Amino acid sequence: MTMKPGDRVRLVSVPDGLRDDEQLSTKSLFEACLGRTFVVQAIQPMEGSRFLVELHVGHVVGTQDFVHSIWVEPDHLARVG
Repeated sequence: MTMKPGDRVRLVSVPDGLRDDEQLSTKSLFEACLGRTFVVQAIQPMEGSRFLVELHVGHVVGTQDFVHSIWVEPDHLARVG
């Protein structure tokens, strides 16, 4: 799936292997974002033809959007609209 900044997407699954620790609640944040819609902020190329998508998710935890972001593979997203 091709994506670009400004596209609206929904987080439809949580990547395997995420966990919470004393400093970061990564798994809990992804779970709170599940099923919600976000605007793609940036695309980060990875090895080969893979890439990561940046989503600002601050509003999910009660702050401004840009305060918290997640990077996720496009396999876990569905384009909206």
